Order: sequence, then structure tokens, then C-alpha cells
Amino acid sequence: MDLDDTQTLVTLLSGLAILIGLIGVIVPILPGLLLCWAGVLGWAVFSDAGGGRWLIVAAATLIAVGGTVIKYLWPGRDLKRAGVPNRSLLVGGVLGLVGFFVIPVLGLVIGFVLGVWLAERQRLGDFAAAWPATKRAVLAVGLAILIELGAALAIAGLWLLGLLVA
Repeated sequence: MDLDDTQTLVTLLSGLAILIGLIGVIVPILPGLLLCWAGVLGWAVFSDAGGGRWLIVAAATLIAVGGTVIKYLWPGRDLKRAGVPNRSLLVGGVLGLVGFFVIPVLGLVIGFVLGVWLAERQRLGDFAAAWPATKRAVLAVGLAILIELGAALAIAGLWLLGLLVA
């Protein structure tokens, strides 16, 4: 692979966007999957790789859209079956956001768990009864992160394949 300066810069910036996107999936303060997809799109638009680069973009788009849809539907279905209302998740999200600023990064998780637990305690009237719903919510968020991470890694792999083939 012979790269001139412009192509090297395009490749490095695209790789950086994908890397930041992968980090953004794990530390949800950045739109991780979107950044990974944008890195591939930027590479396709600004590189002079062969026509196959558009196939890579199309496949990355399908993976990004599919990953996003599955990320919300699958855990959401599990939460609905467990009887965890959206209100509890909303309270958890708000407290997670507050927690992020009170205790950087870790506060997001702590605030989310505390928020869901408190909302479920208020709804169910018992601290012990609130814990199973809280665990289900945390597992659902973990599943959503794993789904998004899988999609982001697949996009990164496609981009690497495009670098090798194009």
C-alpha cells in the first residue's frame, strides 16, 4: 500500500475517528457508532481507494443502522417483559448524567443504578423489591453496550479490510 501525504492523513484521521468511536461506545459520552461510521465515510469520500470503498461504506451503513435498531429493541423488549417502566430508566438516565459531573465517568454508572433503584423503590414501595428490576435495567444497558460495541468493531474490521483490499 503506497500512500502519499494526503492519503496518509485521510487514513490516519479516519482511523482516529473510528478509535474515538470505539472508546465512545464504552464510555457513552460520545456517539460511538456514529463516529465509527463517519470515519469509514470520510475515508471513502476523501481517499482515492478503488470503487470497492463504496461497498465498504454500504456494509458499514447497514451494520450501523442494524446495530442501532437492535441495541434499542432487544434490551427494551427484555425490560418490558420484566415490567421495568420507561420512567425508571428516565430517572436513572437523569441521575446518571448528574452523577457523571459529580464523579467523572464512574458517576454515570453509579447515578444510573441509583436512579433506577430509587424510581423502582418509589413505584414498588420496598427497597428489596426494587433491586431485581434495577439488576434487569443494568443488564439491559450492558447488553445494549455489547451490541453497539459489536457493531462498531465490525465497522472497524470492514474499514481495515478496505485498507488492505483497496
